[in-house]
Amino acid sequence: MENMKASEKFLLTIREASVYFGIGEKKLRRMAENNDGGFAIYQGNRYMIIRTKLEQYFIHLAEKGGAEDGESDTGE
Repeated sequence: MENMKASEKFLLTIREASVYFGIGEKKLRRMAENNDGGFAIYQGNRYMIIRTKLEQYFIHLAEKGGAEDGESDTGE
């Protein structure tokens, strides 16, 4: 099971999701804590990301045309 590709897994750790989606771990952890898209579960002492739900959440954000938390890419 350890050798499975992230694209084949249902649940990803914050680190795996960070690499898979190209998002910083800190940003992804904040997103998981807020869990606006319903893509994160808290299991034991860590957040796990439901990969397919996070993919759907990003598609929804792209269609909506806005940043997830109101931050721009320029940091303004």
